[in-house]
Amino acid sequence: MVQLGILLSSVLALFMGIAVMFLRMKASKKPVSAKKIILPPIMMSTGAIMFFHPYFRVTAPELVEAVSVGMLFSILLIKTSKFEIRENEIYLKRSKAFAFILVGLLAIRLAAKSILSQAIDVGELSGMFWILAFGMIVPWRVAMFFQYKKLMLKLNDHNITSLS
Repeated sequence: MVQLGILLSSVLALFMGIAVMFLRMKASKKPVSAKKIILPPIMMSTGAIMFFHPYFRVTAPELVEAVSVGMLFSILLIKTSKFEIRENEIYLKRSKAFAFILVGLLAIRLAAKSILSQAIDVGELSGMFWILAFGMIVPWRVAMFFQYKKLMLKLNDHNITSLS
């Protein structure tokens, strides 16, 4: 039964990873806004409610591990998420590396889940992987937000200069 849960959650993670890639490709066709950058981690934060249930609670060392790995993974996402100004709007640049990095991170995550599920309780492991994902998305989105704000200032300065 536990193995079935791990298998199902792995399949779900695979589909979510594919969905993120398609969303990312689609998103690059529309201008970015601060709201679009900030909302995903806020929406994801509601998942922390699971830690009210003892089944999902993690130990302090597991917390530190999960956050550290998440932050390490976020570096790859930060490096492949760049913005550009087109038609007086800010767009997310398409990166060929992003899809490969996302697939690679997903593969690492699935392999780690398979290996760790032998030694760590499924509930704790679920909590750890949520923490890992949150520890990855928050620094990534913060970096994106600062990058966006920097371009927004540049865009506003350019618009003010062109009006003068």
